[in-house]
Amino acid sequence: MRDSAQGDRAEDRLPRGRSKRFRPRDARAILRPVFTDIPLFCSRKNFAALLVVLVVGLPALAVARPPARDEAPQYEALPLMRSSQNHLLVRAEINGKPAILLVDTGAPLSAVAIDRATHFGMNPVSAKSKIPSRLNINGAFNAMSIARGLRLGALNLVDEAMVLIDFSYLRQSSGNGGDHERESDGILGTDILSPLMAVLDYDRMLLVLKIDPRVSGTVPGFNFRGHRRVRMRESEGYNLYVDGSVNGTKARLMVDTGAFATLLHSQFVLRMKIPLRQTQFKSVGVNLAQSRVRLANITRFSVGSLDMQSHRVGVINLERLIHGGLLDASPPVAGLLGSEMLARYHAIIDFGTKSLYLKQ
Repeated sequence: MRDSAQGDRAEDRLPRGRSKRFRPRDARAILRPVFTDIPLFCSRKNFAALLVVLVVGLPALAVARPPARDEAPQYEALPLMRSSQNHLLVRAEINGKPAILLVDTGAPLSAVAIDRATHFGMNPVSAKSKIPSRLNINGAFNAMSIARGLRLGALNLVDEAMVLIDFSYLRQSSGNGGDHERESDGILGTDILSPLMAVLDYDRMLLVLKIDPRVSGTVPGFNFRGHRRVRMRESEGYNLYVDGSVNGTKARLMVDTGAFATLLHSQFVLRMKIPLRQTQFKSVGVNLAQSRVRLANITRFSVGSLDMQSHRVGVINLERLIHGGLLDASPPVAGLLGSEMLARYHAIIDFGTKSLYLKQ
């Protein structure tokens, strides 16, 4: 997916660059915060330091004071938590303060909730900054900030660019007079997961990060027995796609841990003349209005060589979320492979080998 984002510095646009079991507490389902058109000016495939440079002029990420190689741990394993909206959450620290981040393989840039920015000491960067001061996300501008330190277990990332976004729609009803509790303080996106060659295990509820990407080999300690390996394709916008089919028609799906459930594009479903049923649920996203979720019964659904049999999936219009002509490509991107189905089929997502492992 080509994310051809617009950032601006002193009002000048930058050139285009590279861009859960489902049990909601109320009648509003949560669609992941989708980032479109985000400029990433440095390829993650060229490592000049331990970690990748996020944007031009931004210092490279690095592990703070790395010890000698023969003494340094090579991996960091972090336990995951599952939210009421079927999101995967991980504990972190932002500028020395505890934080909860939503692990989102569908978000190419990490983020912090704008109403938590002051708490974490994250001020918007000025127009004179070497990074864009604002980014256009789904048609509206959001300010950029820099975390002096982002700690994930023993791993400390420095000068981490993060976008400030409104997370109010991720707050869930607590059942106490309409009050709402906070689900997360921000998002851990693929700008961090990919260069750290993360492995995400739904069964073990574990996120493993490779501290030094120069260390060769796969992450040890994972049992893939009984799993089917499905190759993931990484787009220029750092989204991950897998091949599959819907009722016998070839299609691609974005692997999206931030989506509460698997969602198909409404126009794709209508072209296939699959009957739809109305529901009370709605989806929401960053800078997007709520949209009604409909249901479709898919009699034959497969990802890679794994036949998932019959499934009910959500159906929404994805035109604001998936760009670059991918919805009309051959094969088309038909939707999002969400957390509910990833959990049901014991998913292991391996960024290092670009593999999705699934089993019945």
